[in-house]
Amino acid sequence: MQLSNIKAIISGGASGLGNAVAEYIVASGGSVTLLDVNDEKGRDSAKALGERAHYIDADVRNEAEVEQAVAYASQQMDGLNMAVNCAGVIGAKRALGREGPMALDFFSNVIQINLVGSFNLTKAAAHVMSQNEPGEDGERGVIVNTASVAAYEGQIGQSAYSASKGGIVGMTLPLAREFTRIGVRVVTVAPGVFHTPMVDGMPEDVYKSLCEQVPFPSRLGSGEEFAKTVAFIAENRYVNGTTIRVDGAIRMQPK
Repeated sequence: MQLSNIKAIISGGASGLGNAVAEYIVASGGSVTLLDVNDEKGRDSAKALGERAHYIDADVRNEAEVEQAVAYASQQMDGLNMAVNCAGVIGAKRALGREGPMALDFFSNVIQINLVGSFNLTKAAAHVMSQNEPGEDGERGVIVNTASVAAYEGQIGQSAYSASKGGIVGMTLPLAREFTRIGVRVVTVAPGVFHTPMVDGMPEDVYKSLCEQVPFPSRLGSGEEFAKTVAFIAENRYVNGTTIRVDGAIRMQPK
C-alpha cells in the first residue's frame, strides 16, 4: 500500500520508535492514531504531528480498552489498514538474583505488556481490517510487530524480556497464515540497539561501549531507520510472515 493511504494505529506511539514511525507516516501523507498510557506525552505528540494525528489512552494489556481504541482510531481516520505494535518494557532482572528468585509478578508483567499486548492489538486491528474493501492482490491491511534481537541472543537478566520477544517472533508466521483469508499481512521487526529515550540518561562511557559492540555501522540505530523498515514492509506486499533483523550485524554477548 502507498504510505499516503495509510491509516495506522501505533501502540507506544507517544515516544521512541513508535513516535518515529508516526512521524514518518504523517510526513508521507498518511494518518495515525497514537495509543499510549502517557496522556500528557501522547497529547503533545499528536498535536506536534498535526491534524492527521490522534491520540487515545489505552493499556495494551486490557482487551476492552484496546478494542475501544481500535474502534476510535477507525472512526477518527475514517478507516484502518495498519497496526504497529511498539509498546513495550525492557524488564531486566535475573531469575536468581542476590535477593533470591525473581518474583513471578515481574516476569508476568513483561509478558503481559510485550507479548499479550501485541496480540491484543493485532487481533482487534485484524478484525476491523477484515471489513475493508480489498485492494491490489486482495490486501486489506498490514500488522507490524516489534520484537528484538534478544529474541535470539538474550543476555543474562533478560529471561522475561527475551521470552516476550521470542513469543512475538513465534506468533508471526501462524498469524500471517491465518490472516491470508482476510488479506492482512503480519510482519515483525527485530531491532538491535537503538537510540530511544531509555538510553538518554546513560553514562557516556557506557553509551560509547554499547556503540562499539555494533559491527557496522558502529553506532546505535535511529528511529528513522526503524521507521523506514516499517515503511518498506507497508509498501511491499510480498513481505509477509517473517521477522526482519535491523541491527548493524550485532550478536549480543551473554552479558
